[in-house]
Amino acid sequence: MRGVTLIEMLVVVTLIGLMVGISFPSLNSGLDTIRLMSASDSVVSFLNSALNRAERRQQVLEVTISRAGNKLSMRSAEPGFTREIELPTGIAITRVLPEDPLATDEMAPRHVYLYPGGTVPRVGVELENRRGRKRVVRVDPVSGVPDIE
Repeated sequence: MRGVTLIEMLVVVTLIGLMVGISFPSLNSGLDTIRLMSASDSVVSFLNSALNRAERRQQVLEVTISRAGNKLSMRSAEPGFTREIELPTGIAITRVLPEDPLATDEMAPRHVYLYPGGTVPRVGVELENRRGRKRVVRVDPVSGVPDIE
Protein backbone atom coordinates (compact mmCIF):
# COMPACT_ATOMS: atom_id res chain seq x y z
CA MET A 1 0.00 0.00 0.00
CA ARG A 2 1.33 3.44 -0.96
CA GLY A 3 0.50 6.95 0.22
CA VAL A 4 0.23 8.94 3.43
CA THR A 5 -2.54 8.58 5.95
CA LEU A 6 -4.35 11.51 7.48
CA ILE A 7 -2.81 10.80 10.90
CA GLU A 8 0.72 10.89 9.49
CA MET A 9 -0.06 14.18 7.73
CA LEU A 10 -1.41 15.72 10.96
CA VAL A 11 1.68 14.64 12.90
CA VAL A 12 3.98 16.27 10.32
CA VAL A 13 1.93 19.51 10.26
CA THR A 14 1.93 19.61 14.07
CA LEU A 15 5.71 19.17 14.21
CA ILE A 16 6.23 21.94 11.65
CA GLY A 17 3.90 24.21 13.66
CA LEU A 18 5.87 23.54 16.85
CA MET A 19 9.18 24.29 15.12
CA VAL A 20 7.86 27.58 13.74
CA GLY A 21 6.38 28.53 17.12
CA ILE A 22 9.67 27.90 18.88
CA SER A 23 11.88 29.70 16.34
CA PHE A 24 9.64 32.74 15.65
CA PRO A 25 10.59 34.80 18.76
CA SER A 26 14.30 34.53 18.03
CA LEU A 27 13.76 35.47 14.39
CA ASN A 28 11.63 38.43 15.42
CA SER A 29 14.28 39.55 17.91
CA GLY A 30 16.90 39.34 15.19
CA LEU A 31 14.78 41.51 12.90
CA ASP A 32 14.36 44.12 15.65
CA THR A 33 18.14 44.23 16.11
CA ILE A 34 18.67 44.62 12.37
CA ARG A 35 16.13 47.46 12.28
CA LEU A 36 17.95 49.20 15.14
CA MET A 37 21.33 48.84 13.41
CA SER A 38 19.88 50.10 10.13
CA ALA A 39 18.21 53.08 11.82
CA SER A 40 21.39 54.06 13.65
CA ASP A 41 23.38 53.80 10.40
CA SER A 42 20.78 56.04 8.72
CA VAL A 43 21.07 58.63 11.51
CA VAL A 44 24.88 58.60 11.17
CA SER A 45 24.58 59.12 7.42
CA PHE A 46 22.03 61.91 7.91
CA LEU A 47 24.18 63.79 10.43
CA ASN A 48 27.28 63.28 8.30
CA SER A 49 25.54 64.74 5.24
CA ALA A 50 24.42 67.74 7.32
CA LEU A 51 27.97 68.37 8.55
CA ASN A 52 29.35 68.01 5.02
CA ARG A 53 26.73 70.33 3.53
CA ALA A 54 27.44 73.04 6.11
CA GLU A 55 31.16 72.93 5.30
CA ARG A 56 31.03 72.51 1.54
CA ARG A 57 28.25 74.98 0.79
CA GLN A 58 29.31 77.39 3.53
CA GLN A 59 25.75 77.57 4.83
CA VAL A 60 24.28 77.45 8.30
CA LEU A 61 22.13 74.35 8.72
CA GLU A 62 19.47 73.67 11.30
CA VAL A 63 19.05 70.04 12.32
CA THR A 64 15.82 69.34 14.20
CA ILE A 65 15.45 66.19 16.27
CA SER A 66 11.82 65.44 17.04
CA ARG A 67 11.10 62.75 19.63
CA ALA A 68 7.35 63.16 19.20
CA GLY A 69 7.53 62.79 15.42
CA ASN A 70 10.29 60.18 15.61
CA LYS A 71 12.26 61.92 12.89
CA LEU A 72 15.22 64.14 12.10
CA SER A 73 15.13 66.99 9.62
CA MET A 74 17.56 69.56 8.28
CA ARG A 75 17.09 72.84 6.49
CA SER A 76 19.19 75.73 5.35
CA ALA A 77 18.72 79.24 4.06
CA GLU A 78 18.87 77.91 0.51
CA PRO A 79 15.33 78.17 -0.90
CA GLY A 80 13.50 74.86 -0.96
CA PHE A 81 16.21 72.83 0.74
CA THR A 82 14.89 70.47 3.40
CA ARG A 83 15.75 66.88 4.16
CA GLU A 84 13.99 64.54 6.52
CA ILE A 85 14.50 61.04 7.84
CA GLU A 86 11.79 59.10 9.63
CA LEU A 87 12.77 56.16 11.76
CA PRO A 88 11.22 52.77 10.96
CA THR A 89 8.36 51.27 12.93
CA GLY A 90 9.54 49.81 16.22
CA ILE A 91 12.47 52.23 16.60
CA ALA A 92 12.04 55.29 18.81
CA ILE A 93 14.15 58.27 19.77
CA THR A 94 14.32 58.01 23.56
CA ARG A 95 16.75 60.83 24.40
CA VAL A 96 18.57 63.70 22.78
CA LEU A 97 21.99 64.29 24.27
CA PRO A 98 23.20 66.33 26.02
CA GLU A 99 20.00 66.67 27.96
CA ASP A 100 18.70 70.23 28.34
CA PRO A 101 18.27 71.05 32.04
CA LEU A 102 16.08 74.06 31.18
CA ALA A 103 13.65 72.12 28.99
CA THR A 104 10.13 71.99 30.35
CA ASP A 105 8.82 69.54 27.75
CA GLU A 106 10.96 66.47 27.06
CA MET A 107 9.09 65.75 23.82
CA ALA A 108 9.71 69.23 22.37
CA PRO A 109 11.92 69.20 19.26
CA ARG A 110 15.60 70.03 19.76
CA HIS A 111 17.35 72.29 17.29
CA VAL A 112 21.05 72.04 16.54
CA TYR A 113 22.79 74.62 14.36
CA LEU A 114 25.80 73.74 12.23
CA TYR A 115 28.01 76.69 11.31
CA PRO A 116 30.54 76.50 8.48
CA GLY A 117 34.03 76.64 9.94
CA GLY A 118 32.58 76.58 13.43
CA THR A 119 32.91 74.09 16.24
CA VAL A 120 30.91 70.94 15.76
CA PRO A 121 28.26 70.77 18.47
CA ARG A 122 28.24 67.89 20.91
CA VAL A 123 24.99 66.14 20.07
CA GLY A 124 23.72 62.61 20.44
CA VAL A 125 20.56 60.66 19.68
CA GLU A 126 19.60 57.57 21.67
CA LEU A 127 17.56 55.04 19.72
CA GLU A 128 15.68 52.11 21.23
CA ASN A 129 13.85 49.16 19.71
CA ARG A 130 10.76 47.35 21.03
CA ARG A 131 12.87 44.90 23.01
CA GLY A 132 14.62 47.66 24.95
CA ARG A 133 17.97 47.50 23.16
CA LYS A 134 19.58 50.90 22.76
CA ARG A 135 22.20 52.53 20.56
CA VAL A 136 23.52 56.05 20.84
CA VAL A 137 24.62 58.03 17.79
CA ARG A 138 26.97 60.82 18.86
CA VAL A 139 28.84 63.49 16.94
CA ASP A 140 32.40 63.67 18.22
CA PRO A 141 33.16 67.40 18.71
CA VAL A 142 36.89 66.87 18.20
CA SER A 143 36.81 64.97 14.91
CA GLY A 144 33.35 66.10 13.76
CA VAL A 145 32.43 62.55 12.80
CA PRO A 146 29.20 60.84 13.91
CA ASP A 147 29.78 57.54 15.69
CA ILE A 148 27.60 54.72 17.05
CA GLU A 149 27.96 53.50 20.65
